[in-house]
Amino acid sequence: QVQLVESGGGLVQAGGSLTLSCAASGRTFSAYDMGWFRQAPGKEREFVASIRSSDLSTYYADSVKGRFTISRNNAANTVYLRMNSLKPEDTAVYYCAASRVVLPPTRLSDVRSWGQGTQVTVSS
Repeated sequence: QVQLVESGGGLVQAGGSLTLSCAASGRTFSAYDMGWFRQAPGKEREFVASIRSSDLSTYYADSVKGRFTISRNNAANTVYLRMNSLKPEDTAVYYCAASRVVLPPTRLSDVRSWGQGTQVTVSS
């Protein structure tokens, strides 16, 4: 079982940038496709971005495409989410996720392990 710890959240003004990091434990991090999800107050958790381990293919929700970039460093057991041009509607708790299927996770049912989450707040 992989354990995940997110960091890098905070308060930022609209138009600003943040980079989230997710550190994974275990020696098999490179075997997992990874993703980021988020949950805003009163809303369901939703897919943000994911990345395949084998070829680093990436996938994004339409709402973040062109603004967010997911990447990973298998040697460092870390996955990142670079968020540019942030909007107030990006405010949410962001969760790192490891896939339980042989695909980058895009649905809640695809996820094997969750991190504890990191808060991102974008002020207008």
